[in-house]
Amino acid sequence: MKLIILNDYDQASEWAAKYIRNKILLFRPGPSRYFTLGLPTGSTPLGCYKKLIEYYKNGEISFQYVKTFNMDEYVGLPRDHPESYHSFMWNNFFKHIDIKAENAHILDGNAADLQAECEAFEEKITAAGGIELFVGGIGPDGHIAFNEPGSSLVSRTRVKTLAKDTIMANARFFDGDLSKVPTMALTVGVGTVMDAKEVMILITGAHKAFALYKAIEEGVNHMWTVSAFQQHRQTVFVCDEDATLELRVKTVKYFKGMMHVHNKLVESLPQEPKKN
Repeated sequence: MKLIILNDYDQASEWAAKYIRNKILLFRPGPSRYFTLGLPTGSTPLGCYKKLIEYYKNGEISFQYVKTFNMDEYVGLPRDHPESYHSFMWNNFFKHIDIKAENAHILDGNAADLQAECEAFEEKITAAGGIELFVGGIGPDGHIAFNEPGSSLVSRTRVKTLAKDTIMANARFFDGDLSKVPTMALTVGVGTVMDAKEVMILITGAHKAFALYKAIEEGVNHMWTVSAFQQHRQTVFVCDEDATLELRVKTVKYFKGMMHVHNKLVESLPQEPKKN
C-alpha cells in the first residue's frame, strides 16, 4: 500500500492525474489492446479530470483506446438530468476528450430490470479483460462508490439503498431538498473494485480525515468499506495534508519519507520519436 501525501487538493489532483496519464502511456493501448479505467463521480475527482483534459489538449495523452467503467448511478433519475452521473461524466470529462461513447460504460439507473443491468455490467468488465486501474473517492463515513457502512466486502455490482447520511450529503446537489435526492442507486461492489489490478483512492479535506485513519491505521471493517483495500495487492491512497489530521505523526512521517520514490511514478515519460 502506498500513501501519497500532498500539500493541498490541487497538488493531490495533479499527482493523481499524472499517475493515470503515465499508467495509460506505459500500457501502450491500441485497437486490439484497450486500457480499462474505473472512474468515480463527486467533487473530489473534478480536479483530476481537469488535469487529464489539460494533458489531452496538450497532446500528452489520448483516450481513443481507453474503456471506462463508472462506479455508480442513481436509480430513477433521467439520464439527461443535470445531477445524473451520466451528465456529470460527460459534462466534466468525457465530452472534453477523445473517448468514444461506446467505450464509456455507465450503469443505467432506469433499466427495466435493474438486477440484469448490474449483472451485464460485471460481464462487460470481464469481457474487457478486467479493470487495469480503478480510481475511487470516499465519503466521510468511509464508503466507496455506494457501498455504504455494513456492505459486504466481497459484494458485486447491485442495487443499493442509500444511507441517510449519504442522502443528506447529496442534498446540496438537489437544491438542498431531501425529497429530490434519489434513495437508491446502482453501484459496483467492493469485490468488483478489489478485482482491479490496481486501485487508487482520492481522499482530500479535513472532513475525510477520520475515514482515512480508519482506512489505513485500523483493521479491515465492513462499517468502513474503504478499509478493505488494505488487503489489495496494489493500492495507492492519494491525499492532502488536511486529510491526514487524524493519522499518527509517525505514520505521516513514514509515508512522507518515501515521497521522493513515489514522485518518480508521475514524472513525465520520454516522448517517442514520431514516425515519418
